Amino acid sequence: MSPQTESRAALVGVVMIGRNEGERLRRCIASTSTVAARVYVDSGSTDDSVAWARSQGVLVVELAVPPKFTAARARNAGLERLLQDYPQLERVQMVDGDCELASGWLDAASAALQADPTLALVFGRRRERFPERSIYNAFCDDEWNSPVGEAMAAGGDVMVRVDALKAVGGYDSLMIAGEDPDMAVRLRKAGWRLFRIDHAMTIHDAAILRFGQWWRRTERAGHAFGELADRHPGLRAPDYRRQCRSIALWGGILPAAVVVLLIAAMAFGAIWLVPAIALALLWPVQMLRIAKQRRATLPPRQAMLTGIFLVIGKVAETIGLARYKLGQLTGRRSDLIEYHRGPARG
Repeated sequence: MSPQTESRAALVGVVMIGRNEGERLRRCIASTSTVAARVYVDSGSTDDSVAWARSQGVLVVELAVPPKFTAARARNAGLERLLQDYPQLERVQMVDGDCELASGWLDAASAALQADPTLALVFGRRRERFPERSIYNAFCDDEWNSPVGEAMAAGGDVMVRVDALKAVGGYDSLMIAGEDPDMAVRLRKAGWRLFRIDHAMTIHDAAILRFGQWWRRTERAGHAFGELADRHPGLRAPDYRRQCRSIALWGGILPAAVVVLLIAAMAFGAIWLVPAIALALLWPVQMLRIAKQRRATLPPRQAMLTGIFLVIGKVAETIGLARYKLGQLTGRRSDLIEYHRGPARG
């Protein structure tokens, strides 16, 4: 073991979270085998996830209900458990159970945090394991490709400085989605910086093979945008309130207006078809505009499908946004919006 690896082993821990991840969790755990301080937090799996993790010598935390399962709650519980046995930990790698750490990532990320004490967290390139299996997996692979450099937000796979995370109270365990950018915003407000380094980080297995799975995932994004906008109303980078207005316009107001005009055409005459068609044509125009922009980085077919699905997805996001707003009005928090159902997914 090199001096760098020895230093990292003494100071870096790994928190893995999951639910019915099957073979994906096995790959995740195997990729952390060189780390002594590692824990797996399970959110009610019905497969052999817990037994397998324990058989590999991994600390295991099994979350109970109530309260409700959330990724944020799992990450907090994992870090709390690690610090009981390894109070000297300075940095922790958060990784979802459907991901596998890339070779060399832990050393690269740890070195980046060590070199710059103003950084709260770093992340790298997350890649999809099977982008060719479905257009939805390909969308995910493109989504993960954020620019190298200073970042405004981060996803679930990050290496974070323990002191920084504790200083902002960790993740918000009540959030069913958007807990990662929320934590990132709070870190930035506290004066910390986030950075995406130029290094492979994780291999992710989204396993989104059906339209319904993609729809549910997109619905969850709308819920997250709604809550983020309410939590950080004055934020302009990123501007979550503006994002919510865009969602409401393209996925709610515009379709509703077209439906009203079509009803008017049936009730009062075909003249109302003209504005209905004019408004409806805004969707394909927007799809083409997005596709043209994305052709700079994507193959033509994927660029075109990205434009189509991003516009269609506004409807799903509107449903998620409405679900969040309804929860506000009724005082009931939403349950997890899961796009995978049932037992293990390998």
